[in-house]
Amino acid sequence: MSDTDLIKLYSQRILALAADIPHTERLSSPTATIRRRSPLCGSTVTVDIVLKDGRIAEFGQDVKACALGQASAAIAGAAMIGRNRAEVERARDELRAMLKADGPVPSPPFDAYEALLPARDYKNRHASILLVPEAVTEAFAQAEAAV
Repeated sequence: MSDTDLIKLYSQRILALAADIPHTERLSSPTATIRRRSPLCGSTVTVDIVLKDGRIAEFGQDVKACALGQASAAIAGAAMIGRNRAEVERARDELRAMLKADGPVPSPPFDAYEALLPARDYKNRHASILLVPEAVTEAFAQAEAAV
């Protein structure tokens, strides 16, 4: 990776997102908790959700990831409260398509993922970027299985 590529990938916007991740406190009584790790880079996230009427009422996350994983956690965290399972699954699928199949930016309220468009070219970073949406989708499944 050249210096120019690194500058393009780690833009000021991405670094600003990574520095300002919302909902970084773990929840004391979550409906579900999921920990996910990217085997390629070692990034890990733990997400806690509290569901009320099928929607995320409370959200917490512990993020140990590269700047791209942190930026993704910031974008996801800012949009999670009030989402239902279908909305989170759609965001995950749209993000995966954006990264892996040159698809469009995810629909609102997840459209801030536009900041991560430069990461398309860096396949080894995709798993880290997808950690939070995948973990939240898993948390929904865990919560629904427990009912």
